[in-house]
Amino acid sequence: MHVTKNSIPASARETVVSILAPRLADAIDLASHAKQAHWSSRGPQFIALHELFDKVAGASDEFQDLMAERIAQLGGQPEGTLKAAAGRSSLPEYPTKLADALGHAAQLATSLSIFAAGTRQAIDDASATGDAVTADMLTQVTREADKLTWFVEAHTQK
Repeated sequence: MHVTKNSIPASARETVVSILAPRLADAIDLASHAKQAHWSSRGPQFIALHELFDKVAGASDEFQDLMAERIAQLGGQPEGTLKAAAGRSSLPEYPTKLADALGHAAQLATSLSIFAAGTRQAIDDASATGDAVTADMLTQVTREADKLTWFVEAHTQK
């Protein structure tokens, strides 16, 4: 941990950094899932889903930035490389041979829902440390992830 004048006790900051690190990895992995879907979708719904998948990738980039910067604010060292994320991500491997746009929607909705479940748990964990700021940031991330899950999942429902 880096020295910081942040008033949260060091032990709580360390705990919160350990809560955020795997969520950061998930956000990095989620962006790659969304880009894989964006690049490789085919079918009648192509343009609508192509644009939606890019929106998910953009939101994932914002999630990464929020989490990495919060880790740094607390005195932690964000680990944002692809190799670091691959070792920590809780998301399942994304199928690289999939081409069907609706199949991508189903896969990406699953990835989004797993991501949101992780951030939702992290809200409770951060709250338990007394770090309301991190809990609030994670609430913002989860709110957007839930909305994106709905947008993507809606394409798979009748």
